[in-house]
Amino acid sequence: MPEMELYILLPLSVGLCLITFFLGWFIQVRINKNKVDGAENVAKKILKDAETKSTELITEAEKRAKNFKIEAEKSAHNLKKEKLLEVKDEFYKRKQKYDEEVRTREKEIGEIEKRIKAEKETAEKIKNELITKEKNAQQAHAEYTAKLKEFTEKKNQVDKMEEEVNNLINEQKSKLQRISGLNEEEAKNLLFESLLNKVKLESAQKLQEVREQTKLDANKISKNIVIQAIQRSAVDHSVETTVSVLQISSDELKGRIIGKEGRNIRAFEAATGVDIIVDDTPEAIIISGFDPFRREIARIAMERLITDGRIHPARIEEVVQKVEKELNEEIIRVGEQTILDMGMQGVNRDIVTLIGRMKYRSSYGQNVLNHSIEVGHIAGIMAAELGLDAQMAKRAGLLHDIGKTIDRSIEGPHSILGYEIAKRCKEHPIVCNAIGSHHDEIPMEHPIAVLVQAADAISGARPGARRESVEAYSKRLEKLEAIATSFEGVSKTYAIQAGREVRVIVEQEKISDILQDQLAEDIAQKIQEEMEYPGQIKINVIRERRSIAYAK
Repeated sequence: MPEMELYILLPLSVGLCLITFFLGWFIQVRINKNKVDGAENVAKKILKDAETKSTELITEAEKRAKNFKIEAEKSAHNLKKEKLLEVKDEFYKRKQKYDEEVRTREKEIGEIEKRIKAEKETAEKIKNELITKEKNAQQAHAEYTAKLKEFTEKKNQVDKMEEEVNNLINEQKSKLQRISGLNEEEAKNLLFESLLNKVKLESAQKLQEVREQTKLDANKISKNIVIQAIQRSAVDHSVETTVSVLQISSDELKGRIIGKEGRNIRAFEAATGVDIIVDDTPEAIIISGFDPFRREIARIAMERLITDGRIHPARIEEVVQKVEKELNEEIIRVGEQTILDMGMQGVNRDIVTLIGRMKYRSSYGQNVLNHSIEVGHIAGIMAAELGLDAQMAKRAGLLHDIGKTIDRSIEGPHSILGYEIAKRCKEHPIVCNAIGSHHDEIPMEHPIAVLVQAADAISGARPGARRESVEAYSKRLEKLEAIATSFEGVSKTYAIQAGREVRVIVEQEKISDILQDQLAEDIAQKIQEEMEYPGQIKINVIRERRSIAYAK
């Protein structure tokens, strides 16, 4: 009986284990439809194989049950354990793989659902916009149709009114011609002149308003910049002349300077190119010459000759040559020091020499080197205030009058000569243009050129900076008065305050209060175009109306 129970229980336990495993596996795999069919086939195949194998095992066990009861029990127990372990391992592996695939698929499905939802929302939005646009288009078309109809009706009315107006105008023209005695062309000319005068008056008024407003805005900025530049670059107001006075210890030296029959003074004048004036002025001789460089050579040479005591033609020539060599070296030193003081770099050697020569050049009595340094500082300050390249402006200001150092044998305006020198020495194009255009010889291409021109005017216009000859002064005043008198409606002109103001008296019948502003502007513009002058000139237009009556 126990053998019979073992015979029955063994295959039943094996069968139950296999059935339980495959039943659980089948339930888990049913979740995914794509995997169910394959799992069923596999389960059936495995089940069939298991049944076949179990039958074989049962048959074999039945044969060996009687003889190997103990071994059968052990074998059944071990087999059960192994199969359970194998089934569990396989189950967990497949479950893990399946769970991973399910999670991946769910993630993909979630992303697809989000994308579909977004696309659906976009499509819905576009659909709503299209519906709105279609409604608007229909509404606009209806409005256009209504307006077109209205416009057509109004056009017909206008055409009818235009015809009536034309008929009325023609009728009025005929009446007007009969009454006035003027034809159509004469009436047009009369109306044109009337309208032209009215337009001139209105434009002059408007121009005056704009000019005044512009002046208010521009003056605030320009005055601050210019005043600041002047204050920060104030220099000594010195004026050089064409003579140098040399003090001597006694009048006895005058005879030695003149020499026997004037040999010494003639040799000195020939070597230096200046005139020596020995007159009755006590303890002083005068060195006269238009070239400041030669005057300085003569002054130093004369001082050394007087100190040495040996004054004769051979010694004079030797000392003059030595002094000239020393001054040429001084020129280079002055040029280098000026460049160093101005903070400039990369300056050509020829330009350094020309800068040093400026020390011995003057313009209207103003030292060219001091003037150029002053212009450089003023231009640099104004450029910095305006957000431009201050170093470039300073360089252009220093070099703007470099053409004045060129020998007299080379003809041409000093601005053009300076432009050519700067161009040859490979200066920056902005610097070259500022040099060449500071007297309007060439067009200005950069705001720095304007600043250099303004700084030049500021430096030359300050009191005591410059002076000119009486002849040039007289000609300048005459030309100022002639320019102002050339305008229609001007009765008298007066140049006053050393030519810095022109008073223009106009005929009150020809020039109105409004037109006199335009006249002042026109005179100023013509003076700017035809004259060169330091500083600025004030144009003062005076219109006076006098009413005179006599009591009898």
